[in-house]
Amino acid sequence: MAAVVAATALKGRGARNARVLRGILSGATANKASQNRTRALQSHSSPECKEEPEPLSPELEYIPRKRGKNPMKAVGLAWYSLYTRTWLGYLFYRQQLRRARNRYPKGHSRTQPRLFNGVKVLPIPVLSDNYSYLIIDTQARLAVAVDPSDPQAVQASIEKEGVNLVAILCTHKHWDHSGGNRDLSRRHQDCRVYGSPQDGIPYLTHPLCDQDVVSVGRLQIQALATPGHTQGHLVYLLDGEPYKGPSCLFSGDLLFLSGCGRTFEGTAETMLSSLDTVLGLGDDTLLWPGHEYAEENLGFAGVVEPENLARERKMQWVQRQRLERRSTCPSTLGEERSYNPFLRTHCLVLQEALGPGPGPTGDNGYSRAQLLEKLRQLKDLHKSK
Repeated sequence: MAAVVAATALKGRGARNARVLRGILSGATANKASQNRTRALQSHSSPECKEEPEPLSPELEYIPRKRGKNPMKAVGLAWYSLYTRTWLGYLFYRQQLRRARNRYPKGHSRTQPRLFNGVKVLPIPVLSDNYSYLIIDTQARLAVAVDPSDPQAVQASIEKEGVNLVAILCTHKHWDHSGGNRDLSRRHQDCRVYGSPQDGIPYLTHPLCDQDVVSVGRLQIQALATPGHTQGHLVYLLDGEPYKGPSCLFSGDLLFLSGCGRTFEGTAETMLSSLDTVLGLGDDTLLWPGHEYAEENLGFAGVVEPENLARERKMQWVQRQRLERRSTCPSTLGEERSYNPFLRTHCLVLQEALGPGPGPTGDNGYSRAQLLEKLRQLKDLHKSK
Protein backbone atom coordinates (compact mmCIF):
# COMPACT_ATOMS: atom_id res chain seq x y z
CA MET A 1 0.00 0.00 0.00
CA ALA A 2 2.84 2.41 0.87
CA ALA A 3 4.50 1.71 -2.46
CA VAL A 4 1.24 2.48 -4.32
CA VAL A 5 0.86 5.79 -2.47
CA ALA A 6 4.47 6.72 -3.21
CA ALA A 7 4.06 5.85 -6.88
CA THR A 8 0.88 7.94 -7.13
CA ALA A 9 2.64 10.93 -5.57
CA LEU A 10 5.54 10.56 -7.96
CA LYS A 11 3.18 10.47 -10.95
CA GLY A 12 1.70 13.77 -9.85
CA ARG A 13 5.13 15.31 -9.86
CA GLY A 14 5.96 13.51 -13.10
CA ALA A 15 3.77 15.84 -15.20
CA ARG A 16 5.54 18.91 -13.80
CA ASN A 17 8.95 17.32 -14.22
CA ALA A 18 8.10 16.33 -17.79
CA ARG A 19 7.29 19.96 -18.64
CA VAL A 20 10.59 21.06 -17.09
CA LEU A 21 12.45 18.36 -19.04
CA ARG A 22 10.87 19.46 -22.31
CA GLY A 23 11.94 23.01 -21.56
CA ILE A 24 15.49 21.91 -20.83
CA LEU A 25 15.58 19.79 -23.98
CA SER A 26 14.37 22.60 -26.23
CA GLY A 27 16.80 25.02 -24.59
CA ALA A 28 19.72 22.60 -24.93
CA THR A 29 18.98 21.98 -28.62
CA ALA A 30 18.73 25.68 -29.39
CA ASN A 31 21.87 26.45 -27.40
CA LYS A 32 23.90 23.79 -29.20
CA ALA A 33 22.89 25.02 -32.66
CA SER A 34 23.64 28.62 -31.70
CA GLN A 35 27.01 27.65 -30.21
CA ASN A 36 27.97 25.90 -33.45
CA ARG A 37 27.16 29.07 -35.42
CA THR A 38 29.21 31.14 -32.97
CA ARG A 39 32.22 28.83 -33.26
CA ALA A 40 32.06 29.07 -37.06
CA LEU A 41 32.12 32.87 -36.86
CA GLN A 42 34.93 32.85 -34.32
CA SER A 43 37.16 30.79 -36.59
CA HIS A 44 37.43 33.92 -38.79
CA SER A 45 37.69 36.44 -35.97
CA SER A 46 40.24 37.52 -33.39
CA PRO A 47 41.06 35.32 -30.34
CA GLU A 48 39.61 37.99 -28.09
CA CYS A 49 36.13 37.51 -29.52
CA LYS A 50 33.76 36.18 -26.83
CA GLU A 51 30.51 34.30 -27.23
CA GLU A 52 27.33 36.03 -26.20
CA PRO A 53 25.45 34.11 -23.48
CA GLU A 54 22.74 31.92 -24.96
CA PRO A 55 19.13 32.48 -23.82
CA LEU A 56 17.69 29.79 -21.58
CA SER A 57 14.45 28.07 -22.37
CA PRO A 58 11.52 30.07 -20.92
CA GLU A 59 10.46 27.00 -18.91
CA LEU A 60 13.87 26.63 -17.25
CA GLU A 61 14.37 28.72 -14.16
CA TYR A 62 17.86 30.20 -13.81
CA ILE A 63 19.28 30.10 -10.29
CA PRO A 64 22.75 31.69 -10.09
CA ARG A 65 25.44 29.71 -8.31
CA LYS A 66 27.50 31.15 -5.53
CA ARG A 67 30.93 32.25 -6.69
CA GLY A 68 33.86 30.16 -5.61
CA LYS A 69 31.94 26.98 -4.76
CA ASN A 70 33.55 24.85 -7.46
CA PRO A 71 35.78 26.25 -10.22
CA MET A 72 34.83 23.46 -12.63
CA LYS A 73 31.03 23.84 -12.45
CA ALA A 74 30.47 26.34 -15.25
CA VAL A 75 33.64 26.65 -17.24
CA GLY A 76 34.62 27.77 -20.73
CA LEU A 77 37.44 26.30 -22.77
CA ALA A 78 39.68 29.33 -22.26
CA TRP A 79 39.28 29.25 -18.47
CA TYR A 80 39.70 25.47 -18.41
CA SER A 81 43.01 25.81 -20.26
CA LEU A 82 44.21 28.48 -17.83
CA TYR A 83 43.07 26.46 -14.82
CA THR A 84 44.80 23.26 -15.85
CA ARG A 85 47.90 24.47 -17.71
CA THR A 86 49.11 27.64 -16.01
CA TRP A 87 49.98 28.87 -12.53
CA LEU A 88 46.89 31.06 -12.64
CA GLY A 89 44.91 27.90 -11.96
CA TYR A 90 47.09 27.11 -8.97
CA LEU A 91 46.66 30.63 -7.59
CA PHE A 92 42.91 30.33 -8.02
CA TYR A 93 42.98 26.99 -6.17
CA ARG A 94 44.90 28.59 -3.30
CA GLN A 95 42.26 31.31 -3.07
CA GLN A 96 39.52 28.66 -3.00
CA LEU A 97 41.43 26.84 -0.28
CA ARG A 98 41.68 29.91 1.94
CA ARG A 99 38.01 30.73 1.54
CA ALA A 100 36.92 27.19 2.31
CA ARG A 101 39.12 27.00 5.43
CA ASN A 102 37.57 30.23 6.70
CA ARG A 103 34.03 29.17 5.90
CA TYR A 104 34.33 25.53 7.02
CA PRO A 105 37.01 25.40 9.75
CA LYS A 106 35.90 21.82 10.59
CA GLY A 107 35.09 20.78 7.05
CA HIS A 108 31.98 21.13 4.90
CA SER A 109 30.49 17.82 6.11
CA ARG A 110 30.57 15.49 9.09
CA THR A 111 32.09 12.19 8.02
CA GLN A 112 32.28 8.73 9.54
CA PRO A 113 35.19 6.33 8.90
CA ARG A 114 34.55 2.73 7.89
CA LEU A 115 36.59 0.11 9.74
CA PHE A 116 36.98 -3.37 8.35
CA ASN A 117 39.31 -6.19 9.46
CA GLY A 118 42.48 -4.15 9.95
CA VAL A 119 41.65 -1.64 7.20
CA LYS A 120 40.19 1.82 7.77
CA VAL A 121 38.76 4.23 5.18
CA LEU A 122 38.63 7.79 6.45
CA PRO A 123 36.87 10.47 4.35
CA ILE A 124 38.27 13.99 4.82
CA PRO A 125 36.02 16.92 3.79
CA VAL A 126 38.11 19.55 1.99
CA LEU A 127 37.50 22.76 0.04
CA SER A 128 33.79 23.51 -0.40
CA ASP A 129 32.54 20.08 -1.46
CA ASN A 130 35.54 17.82 -2.18
CA TYR A 131 36.52 14.65 -0.39
CA SER A 132 40.05 13.38 0.17
CA TYR A 133 40.57 9.96 1.72
CA LEU A 134 43.02 8.12 3.93
CA ILE A 135 43.19 4.35 3.43
CA ILE A 136 44.92 2.88 6.47
CA ASP A 137 46.45 -0.50 7.26
CA THR A 138 45.76 -0.29 11.00
CA GLN A 139 48.17 -3.10 11.92
CA ALA A 140 51.19 -1.72 10.03
CA ARG A 141 50.05 1.88 10.69
CA LEU A 142 50.64 2.75 7.05
CA ALA A 143 48.41 5.19 5.14
CA VAL A 144 47.61 6.01 1.53
CA ALA A 145 46.04 9.38 0.69
CA VAL A 146 43.64 9.75 -2.24
CA ASP A 147 43.37 13.20 -3.88
CA PRO A 148 44.79 15.22 -0.94
CA SER A 149 43.81 18.69 -2.14
CA ASP A 150 44.12 20.34 1.30
CA PRO A 151 47.47 19.23 2.77
CA GLN A 152 46.68 20.87 6.10
CA ALA A 153 43.48 18.89 6.62
CA VAL A 154 45.07 15.65 5.44
CA GLN A 155 48.13 16.15 7.66
CA ALA A 156 45.88 16.76 10.67
CA SER A 157 44.14 13.43 10.03
CA ILE A 158 47.48 11.66 9.61
CA GLU A 159 48.67 12.97 12.99
CA LYS A 160 45.37 12.15 14.67
CA GLU A 161 45.49 8.57 13.37
CA GLY A 162 49.19 8.22 14.24
CA VAL A 163 50.09 6.69 10.87
CA ASN A 164 52.90 7.01 8.34
CA LEU A 165 51.93 8.37 4.92
CA VAL A 166 53.71 6.29 2.28
CA ALA A 167 51.68 6.92 -0.90
CA ILE A 168 49.47 9.48 -2.60
CA LEU A 169 47.02 8.27 -5.25
CA CYS A 170 45.88 11.03 -7.61
CA THR A 171 42.84 10.42 -9.80
CA HIS A 172 43.57 13.38 -12.09
CA LYS A 173 45.43 16.64 -12.46
CA HIS A 174 42.80 19.22 -11.43
CA TRP A 175 44.08 21.31 -8.54
CA ASP A 176 41.10 20.51 -6.33
CA HIS A 177 42.35 16.90 -6.38
CA SER A 178 46.12 17.29 -6.66
CA GLY A 179 46.89 20.59 -4.92
CA GLY A 180 48.34 19.00 -1.77
CA ASN A 181 50.84 16.73 -3.52
CA ARG A 182 53.79 19.08 -3.13
CA ASP A 183 53.45 19.87 0.58
CA LEU A 184 52.68 16.31 1.66
CA SER A 185 55.39 14.66 -0.44
CA ARG A 186 57.95 17.13 0.93
CA ARG A 187 56.82 16.58 4.50
CA HIS A 188 56.86 12.78 4.18
CA GLN A 189 60.18 11.97 2.54
CA ASP A 190 59.34 8.35 1.70
CA CYS A 191 55.95 9.18 0.22
CA ARG A 192 55.41 8.22 -3.42
CA VAL A 193 52.99 10.09 -5.69
CA TYR A 194 51.06 7.85 -8.11
CA GLY A 195 48.93 8.83 -11.10
CA SER A 196 48.66 8.76 -14.85
CA PRO A 197 51.65 10.08 -16.84
CA GLN A 198 49.15 11.35 -19.46
CA ASP A 199 47.56 13.76 -17.03
CA GLY A 200 50.36 16.04 -15.86
CA ILE A 201 49.93 15.14 -12.17
CA PRO A 202 51.90 17.63 -10.01
CA TYR A 203 54.97 16.06 -8.34
CA LEU A 204 54.28 12.64 -9.86
CA THR A 205 57.00 10.12 -8.94
CA HIS A 206 55.46 6.76 -9.90
CA PRO A 207 53.44 6.66 -13.16
CA LEU A 208 50.64 4.10 -13.37
CA CYS A 209 49.01 2.32 -16.27
CA ASP A 210 45.64 0.62 -16.50
CA GLN A 211 45.33 -2.31 -14.06
CA ASP A 212 48.63 -1.60 -12.28
CA VAL A 213 48.50 -2.54 -8.57
CA VAL A 214 49.90 -0.50 -5.67
CA SER A 215 50.70 -2.58 -2.59
CA VAL A 216 50.98 -1.01 0.87
CA GLY A 217 50.94 -3.45 3.76
CA ARG A 218 47.69 -5.40 3.44
CA LEU A 219 46.31 -2.87 0.98
CA GLN A 220 46.07 -3.98 -2.64
CA ILE A 221 44.88 -1.07 -4.78
CA GLN A 222 44.36 -1.38 -8.53
CA ALA A 223 44.41 1.59 -10.90
CA LEU A 224 41.78 1.54 -13.66
CA ALA A 225 42.03 3.88 -16.64
CA THR A 226 38.82 5.90 -16.97
CA PRO A 227 39.47 8.77 -19.43
CA GLY A 228 36.86 11.34 -20.32
CA HIS A 229 36.85 13.90 -17.54
CA THR A 230 40.56 14.23 -18.26
CA GLN A 231 42.70 12.30 -20.69
CA GLY A 232 44.51 10.36 -17.99
CA HIS A 233 41.82 10.04 -15.32
CA LEU A 234 42.25 6.98 -13.08
CA VAL A 235 40.00 5.44 -10.46
CA TYR A 236 41.38 3.26 -7.67
CA LEU A 237 39.88 -0.04 -6.53
CA LEU A 238 40.83 -1.31 -3.08
CA ASP A 239 40.57 -5.10 -3.17
CA GLY A 240 38.41 -6.36 -0.31
CA GLU A 241 39.65 -9.95 -0.42
CA PRO A 242 42.81 -9.51 1.74
CA TYR A 243 40.74 -8.13 4.64
CA LYS A 244 37.55 -10.11 3.91
CA GLY A 245 35.44 -7.00 3.39
CA PRO A 246 33.82 -5.09 0.54
CA SER A 247 35.97 -3.62 -2.19
CA CYS A 248 36.13 0.18 -2.27
CA LEU A 249 36.12 2.36 -5.39
CA PHE A 250 37.69 5.82 -5.13
CA SER A 251 36.16 7.40 -8.20
CA GLY A 252 37.53 10.96 -8.31
CA ASP A 253 35.46 12.89 -10.83
CA LEU A 254 34.31 9.92 -12.91
CA LEU A 255 31.34 8.88 -10.79
CA PHE A 256 29.38 10.52 -7.97
CA LEU A 257 26.33 9.47 -6.01
CA SER A 258 23.67 9.64 -8.76
CA GLY A 259 25.98 11.55 -11.10
CA CYS A 260 29.08 11.54 -13.28
CA GLY A 261 31.77 14.06 -14.14
CA ARG A 262 31.82 16.42 -17.09
CA THR A 263 33.63 15.29 -20.23
CA PHE A 264 36.39 17.88 -20.52
CA GLU A 265 39.01 15.90 -22.46
CA GLY A 266 37.17 13.15 -24.28
CA THR A 267 34.00 12.18 -26.10
CA ALA A 268 30.74 10.72 -24.91
CA GLU A 269 31.92 7.36 -26.24
CA THR A 270 35.09 7.64 -24.12
CA MET A 271 33.13 8.50 -20.99
CA LEU A 272 30.62 5.71 -21.63
CA SER A 273 33.45 3.19 -21.89
CA SER A 274 34.87 4.45 -18.58
CA LEU A 275 31.49 4.19 -16.85
CA ASP A 276 31.10 0.67 -18.23
CA THR A 277 34.43 -0.20 -16.60
CA VAL A 278 32.83 0.69 -13.26
CA LEU A 279 29.62 -1.15 -14.13
CA GLY A 280 31.69 -4.31 -14.42
CA LEU A 281 32.49 -4.23 -10.69
CA GLY A 282 30.45 -5.97 -8.00
CA ASP A 283 27.22 -4.57 -6.58
CA ASP A 284 28.61 -4.54 -3.03
CA THR A 285 31.56 -2.34 -4.02
CA LEU A 286 31.53 0.83 -1.90
CA LEU A 287 31.62 4.09 -3.88
CA TRP A 288 33.76 6.86 -2.40
CA PRO A 289 33.35 9.87 -4.75
CA GLY A 290 35.44 13.02 -5.11
CA HIS A 291 32.61 15.47 -4.30
CA GLU A 292 29.50 15.93 -2.16
CA TYR A 293 26.98 16.35 -4.99
CA ALA A 294 24.33 13.87 -3.85
CA GLU A 295 21.34 16.13 -3.28
CA GLU A 296 21.72 18.08 -6.52
CA ASN A 297 22.37 14.93 -8.56
CA LEU A 298 19.33 13.13 -7.16
CA GLY A 299 17.23 16.21 -7.92
CA PHE A 300 18.24 15.99 -11.57
CA ALA A 301 17.64 12.24 -11.63
CA GLY A 302 14.09 12.96 -10.46
CA VAL A 303 13.49 15.15 -13.51
CA VAL A 304 14.53 12.53 -16.05
CA GLU A 305 13.12 9.53 -14.17
CA PRO A 306 10.39 10.87 -11.81
CA GLU A 307 8.80 7.51 -11.01
CA ASN A 308 11.98 5.81 -9.81
CA LEU A 309 11.14 4.76 -6.24
CA ALA A 310 14.74 3.83 -5.44
CA ARG A 311 15.77 7.40 -6.24
CA GLU A 312 12.94 8.79 -4.12
CA ARG A 313 13.96 6.72 -1.10
CA LYS A 314 17.61 7.69 -1.52
CA MET A 315 16.69 11.37 -1.84
CA GLN A 316 14.76 11.28 1.44
CA TRP A 317 17.77 9.74 3.19
CA VAL A 318 20.20 12.24 1.61
CA GLN A 319 18.07 15.22 2.62
CA ARG A 320 18.03 14.02 6.23
CA GLN A 321 21.81 13.63 6.12
CA ARG A 322 22.40 17.07 4.64
CA LEU A 323 20.10 18.79 7.14
CA GLU A 324 22.67 17.75 9.74
CA ARG A 325 25.60 18.37 7.36
CA ARG A 326 26.43 14.68 7.36
CA SER A 327 28.34 13.14 4.48
CA THR A 328 26.37 10.98 2.04
CA CYS A 329 29.25 8.67 1.14
CA PRO A 330 29.69 5.85 0.60
CA SER A 331 26.93 4.42 -1.53
CA THR A 332 27.27 1.09 -3.32
CA LEU A 333 27.46 0.32 -7.01
CA GLY A 334 24.34 -1.80 -6.61
CA GLU A 335 22.46 1.26 -5.38
CA GLU A 336 23.89 3.42 -8.15
CA ARG A 337 22.62 1.04 -10.82
CA SER A 338 19.08 1.57 -9.51
CA TYR A 339 18.90 5.39 -9.64
CA ASN A 340 22.00 6.95 -11.27
CA PRO A 341 20.85 7.99 -14.77
CA PHE A 342 24.41 8.02 -16.09
CA LEU A 343 24.68 4.30 -15.34
CA ARG A 344 21.23 3.59 -16.82
CA THR A 345 21.74 4.53 -20.47
CA HIS A 346 20.53 1.03 -21.40
CA CYS A 347 17.11 1.68 -19.80
CA LEU A 348 14.10 2.21 -22.05
CA VAL A 349 12.54 4.67 -19.58
CA LEU A 350 15.35 7.19 -20.19
CA GLN A 351 15.03 6.78 -23.96
CA GLU A 352 11.34 7.57 -23.64
CA ALA A 353 11.95 10.52 -21.30
CA LEU A 354 14.23 12.22 -23.84
CA GLY A 355 11.73 11.78 -26.65
CA PRO A 356 12.49 11.18 -30.35
CA GLY A 357 16.05 10.28 -31.28
CA PRO A 358 18.47 12.43 -33.26
CA GLY A 359 17.63 10.91 -36.65
CA PRO A 360 16.29 13.19 -39.44
CA THR A 361 12.70 12.02 -38.85
CA GLY A 362 13.06 11.43 -35.12
CA ASP A 363 12.35 7.73 -35.63
CA ASN A 364 15.79 6.51 -34.61
CA GLY A 365 16.46 6.08 -30.90
CA TYR A 366 19.48 7.40 -29.08
CA SER A 367 22.57 5.25 -28.90
CA ARG A 368 23.89 4.82 -25.36
CA ALA A 369 26.68 7.33 -26.04
CA GLN A 370 24.21 9.87 -27.48
CA LEU A 371 21.93 9.39 -24.49
CA LEU A 372 24.86 9.93 -22.11
CA GLU A 373 25.85 13.10 -23.96
CA LYS A 374 22.28 14.43 -23.84
CA LEU A 375 21.96 13.64 -20.13
CA ARG A 376 25.21 15.47 -19.43
CA GLN A 377 24.01 18.52 -21.38
CA LEU A 378 20.76 18.56 -19.44
CA LYS A 379 22.59 18.17 -16.13
CA ASP A 380 24.77 21.18 -16.96
CA LEU A 381 21.61 23.27 -17.38
CA HIS A 382 19.85 21.93 -14.32
CA LYS A 383 19.97 23.32 -10.80
CA SER A 384 18.06 21.49 -8.09
CA LYS A 385 15.53 23.49 -6.13
